[in-house]
Amino acid sequence: MSTFHREELIILTKTYPEPSTKYRETTCVAGLNRAGAMRRIFPVPFRHMGGEEKFQKWEWIDVALKKADSDHRPESFRIDLDSRISRSGEKIGTQNAWAQRRELLEPHILDSFELLEDRRQSSGETLGVLRVSELLGLDITPVKETEWSEKEKANLAREGLFDQTKEKRPLLNKLPFGFHYRYQCRSANGVETLRHKITDWEAGVLYWHCVQRHGANWEQPFRAKLEGEFKNKDLLFLMGTMHRFPDQWLIVGLIYPPKPKPPSEQLTLL
Repeated sequence: MSTFHREELIILTKTYPEPSTKYRETTCVAGLNRAGAMRRIFPVPFRHMGGEEKFQKWEWIDVALKKADSDHRPESFRIDLDSRISRSGEKIGTQNAWAQRRELLEPHILDSFELLEDRRQSSGETLGVLRVSELLGLDITPVKETEWSEKEKANLAREGLFDQTKEKRPLLNKLPFGFHYRYQCRSANGVETLRHKITDWEAGVLYWHCVQRHGANWEQPFRAKLEGEFKNKDLLFLMGTMHRFPDQWLIVGLIYPPKPKPPSEQLTLL
């Protein structure tokens, strides 16, 4: 059985929280360690963590973790909830067209979903960065159950054994819609059209923000961000699989650097 050790991680994404029988609610966090290896860490009761431990995307943290015993995906590590998450204050910004961020991501970027899936089948890797060649659109679909079940409500409402703050948090809202991107990327046969669900926490926060500001007219500004603005980005998806269904991929993180500028035309002296 593995033991806990400390690693430094740069945070790439957090998924929207889900009710948890053991931890009240939890979210999955993905990042890279200093050696550039992908890490999926859980359980992270993020909304109930103390403010001094609430890390942000593109921030380096120091965390105690060990290889997960019940999750055989190679990137999955369990964190020690009895140990503090240390924030170094070191963040990687967007200077020089995301130069530092791109340097970290580049070894993990694949241009083809086929390559991502082939790699999963050969090596078992279940996290990867996929470059989108064209964003086709966003599907917004009502979920069958818009409220948590009674069991889920009970889990969310109970006192959390691993809460790191005594501040009372509002009950986690369930997203009433599922969000799926339709997009294209390269393949061995040219171009492949795909559709995957978005579980990035940012998409959920954006939805609630749009509802709060625009009420019933929330969809237009929501699409303006995820469809309109992102079509003009060098859009990357942080892809990950589900624990119970390791062959089913989700968009667990949205990464949206600016499109590279075309090289300047060289002047020729005649």
